[in-house]
Amino acid sequence: MKRPNILLTGTPGVGKTTLGKELADRTGLTFINIGDLAKEGEFYEGFDEEYQCAILDEDRVIDELEDKMIDGGMIIDYHSSDFFPERWFHIVFVLRTDNSLLYDRLESRGYKGKKLQNNIECEIFQTIYEETMESYKKEIVHQLSSNTPEDLERNIDQIMKWIEQWMLDNN
Repeated sequence: MKRPNILLTGTPGVGKTTLGKELADRTGLTFINIGDLAKEGEFYEGFDEEYQCAILDEDRVIDELEDKMIDGGMIIDYHSSDFFPERWFHIVFVLRTDNSLLYDRLESRGYKGKKLQNNIECEIFQTIYEETMESYKKEIVHQLSSNTPEDLERNIDQIMKWIEQWMLDNN
């Protein structure tokens, strides 16, 4: 494997897709948003009426990505991390956003009621971070602040430096 695999995770609305697309543009790595992949391949096993969202068929997603992940050079974006095989990723970034900013971002996306409340609580209680720490080796999991355009640039710079070092160390 000549290029690393990176997981970007965090509560919906923290900026995973923006960061992932920008990283892919600047590095030549391949960006995959799991929500888009699932929509294109219809990788669903039902619909959750309470949260008004499709239920991801995780096994079909894994089957779809397995060969690509073996080759390396992937940036994966998803709000959950515990179903991906640990062996897939060289580093995992959990994006975090201040609750007031996150509330506004989710509300502007049309999140309401229980779905909005649940996602805000998820961020408050660090649910995604804790899930990620339980799913991967602690030394590969890193939290990144994702509140401002300056944070975005700083995160891009930090991850690009990590990629450069990984490439030097592994090629």
